[in-house]
Amino acid sequence: MATSGSYRNGNYKGGALKFDRTLSLNSSLKSASSSTTSSSSSVKSKPPSTASGLRRSSPAALGGSTGAASKDDSSVQGRVRVAVRLRPRNAEELVADADFADCVELQPELKRLKLRKNNWDSDTYEFDEVLTEFASQKRVYEVVAKPVVESVLEGYNGTVMAYGQTGTGKTYTLGRLGDEDTAARGIMVRAMEDILADISLEFDSVSVSYLQLYMETIQDLLDAANDNISILEEPKTGEVSVPGATVVEIRDQQSFIELLRFGEAHRFAANTKLNTESSRSHAILMVYVKKSVKGRDSSLSNENGTNSHIVKNSKPPIVRKGKLVVVDLAGSERIDKSGSEGHTLEEAKSINLSLSALGKCINALAENSIHVPVRDSKLTRLLRDSFGGTARTSLVVTIGPSPRHRGETTSTIMFGQRAMKVENMLKIKEEFDYKSLSRRLDIQLDKLIAEHERQQKAFQDEIERITKEAQQRISQAENNYGDALEKERLKYQKDYMESIKKLEEQFMINQRKHGNEKLNIAGRNGSLDKMSSEQVPSAVAVEELAEVKKLLQTEALLRKAAEEEINNLKSELSRSKRSEEAGNAEIIKLRKMLEDEVHQKEKLEKEIALLQSQLFQLSFEADETRRQLDREGPGKFTSGVDSLMSQVSHLRSGDNGTEDKASMVKLFEQVGLQKILSLLESDDADVRIHAVKVVANLAAEEANQQKIVEVGGLTSLLMLLRSSDDETVHRVAAGAIANLAMNETNQELIMDQGGISLLSMTAANAEDPQTLRMVAGAIANLCGNDKLQMKLRAEGGIKALLGMVRCGHPDVLAQVARGIANFAKCESRASTQGTKSRKSLLIEDGALAWIVQNANNEASPIRRHIELALCHLAQHEVNAKDMISGGALWELVRISRDCSREDIRTLAHRTLTSSPTFLSELRRLRIDY
Repeated sequence: MATSGSYRNGNYKGGALKFDRTLSLNSSLKSASSSTTSSSSSVKSKPPSTASGLRRSSPAALGGSTGAASKDDSSVQGRVRVAVRLRPRNAEELVADADFADCVELQPELKRLKLRKNNWDSDTYEFDEVLTEFASQKRVYEVVAKPVVESVLEGYNGTVMAYGQTGTGKTYTLGRLGDEDTAARGIMVRAMEDILADISLEFDSVSVSYLQLYMETIQDLLDAANDNISILEEPKTGEVSVPGATVVEIRDQQSFIELLRFGEAHRFAANTKLNTESSRSHAILMVYVKKSVKGRDSSLSNENGTNSHIVKNSKPPIVRKGKLVVVDLAGSERIDKSGSEGHTLEEAKSINLSLSALGKCINALAENSIHVPVRDSKLTRLLRDSFGGTARTSLVVTIGPSPRHRGETTSTIMFGQRAMKVENMLKIKEEFDYKSLSRRLDIQLDKLIAEHERQQKAFQDEIERITKEAQQRISQAENNYGDALEKERLKYQKDYMESIKKLEEQFMINQRKHGNEKLNIAGRNGSLDKMSSEQVPSAVAVEELAEVKKLLQTEALLRKAAEEEINNLKSELSRSKRSEEAGNAEIIKLRKMLEDEVHQKEKLEKEIALLQSQLFQLSFEADETRRQLDREGPGKFTSGVDSLMSQVSHLRSGDNGTEDKASMVKLFEQVGLQKILSLLESDDADVRIHAVKVVANLAAEEANQQKIVEVGGLTSLLMLLRSSDDETVHRVAAGAIANLAMNETNQELIMDQGGISLLSMTAANAEDPQTLRMVAGAIANLCGNDKLQMKLRAEGGIKALLGMVRCGHPDVLAQVARGIANFAKCESRASTQGTKSRKSLLIEDGALAWIVQNANNEASPIRRHIELALCHLAQHEVNAKDMISGGALWELVRISRDCSREDIRTLAHRTLTSSPTFLSELRRLRIDY
């Protein structure tokens, strides 16, 4: 297919498509070339892995197409995949090259490309995918970018890059927005569509940065004011980042398209003879995908379970972090063809230099060279992970059909062939989402606390209600029984009074009747017989007595009835008292239940504290897991002597360190040590600095150390620390003393001559990290002597070590940690031998807090020495309580489980199991050990 148009910035410019001529021309070329291929065509590819010399690739290469046979490198999962795309002829080429055939012939079914040298000779190359001028944007995306996007969604880093001559359709392939025709959308837009379709915006996130590399300056296309962004490289992992770039979170496809349109408006472009809108900068789109792994995170949905069950299942969800980098490289161009001049010429030079640096890196990686010049350009530094790193990389090389640009086309094809040799070591990036777990646990804690408070409030309300109801019932019963007793008492009292009154009235009536009868008898008879007068009153008395007895019997019956009523009332009262006692018993039971609830609350609070402790432990495990994922290997300790040797070698004019060392030995033999030491007292500062460097270099050799001490070299070095104000002199002298301090005899001499005081004073006044590193190294060597511990501590050695942590430099902290580990080891040895029974001097001087703080330091040397120091401190039982209160127990548990070194892990485990104090605390915290 041929067209009268060209691609630029996502826009197609040109005339109508013309199919007839091109098809007939290609057909004639194919027929003409088929007769000569067997004899005059040479086959070229990288590398020749088959008998025919053709490179065979995996059928899943780039797009995972299924028409090809199985290839012999299908097991290479991380190889850079390369596709070639042919641009149709534009209007200028249709006119200028009307009489010439295309310089390339594509065989997409075989994934081959023939580059014609002339009408009878051609070279054949094989790629992972060959895309003709008929290939749609969707087809290009599926074979080039979609596998990379799928890898990014699985947690890998991925790169999609377009390389080729200016005007061959790189920006069209990558950055077309598809405003007018959605079928013309480029790789950037389609990739974001797939990413947004695969993730859940509720749990996952997508953010982008859009940059351009212009004239070796990284500029932010989303913030025009941010025009000089620096590159940050992680020293351990080599991962490259641009922390100063604007990062925008993407929530929908339309906002992403608007962001691309905004960034494209700030990109530099110019009009050249080869392209009316030639890109003058490399555009870099970075897409950061953070995706939760479903089904692997622990669930906390069992709200009715026990707290211990919640703690056991508090495992954090796993999050995969992938980064997609889409690179639209500026096109390479020849100055004589593009006609660039002035500032445009300078831009072209910068573009070609950066592309040349990229080509050198590809060549070095393809040839397995020891040195890869990634620092020659900011472009290669940004793409460090894409070629030879951990990213899955796809490269699309764009070419034009014009025979006038055969040289540029050949260069582009060879670049793609070399890139196919580069293999990357893919690495998935998974992390525990401790922030999400912490939020979930906080919510769970809040729910538990709120539920506990609601239950406690309801229980207290119920207790108050029952107590109030019981009191009301008791009060009502007492009132009822009191009223009934009072009524009965008044009733019986009234009856009694009425009975008495009746008896009195009856008695009075009887008396009057008896008196009247006596008077009547005396008046009627006048004189009666004495016996008759006595009998009448006797009969009346008998009747009255019988009547009184009858009344008394009635009264006795009433009294008996009253007593029975009283007994009934007493029974009612006793029942009331029993009811009251039952009420009191119920109140006591409720109080006991309240006390049980209080105990349950305390237990719950302990469970909550345990949960918080578990959270604290999980945070430590998160840091350790992250370092284990990113760690590529333990760093090595660089001694002060190596630094000094480096400085001495810089003072020489020789080509290598061996010649420097030889010249130093020759100088020592010719001049003599005594004369060299005399130069330490020279008035010339440069001579004095040079002399102390020579002495330090000599002190690095163990054979020279005794000679230096015998002729007074140690005394001279200590005098330099006392008298000199030069920072360089202090640094080199301290390094020399550190070398001499590796000998036990020299250690005692240094202490006897006040060396520890001078080193402490130097550390207090120094600001340079290298000087502090030398001083810390010297003190660390002295800390390893059992005989000098008390004196070293008395003269401020420990406080000097702790004071140097203010610097924060990893090398300084490593030396401080080594000194503390040596000191703790000597103390542990002394306690084992029975010569030491008091608490550790390190704990007394306040070193434990720093030790615990740095026990999980990212730097391997620091962490290793701190772990050893903790194990040695824990071996002395008297230190156990201070270590528990200082938080060291958690670190010991972590070391015994997760330390990378088996000997340290075993030592920590043995220390914990042999300490009664530690075992008791572990049982209290319910940690199985």
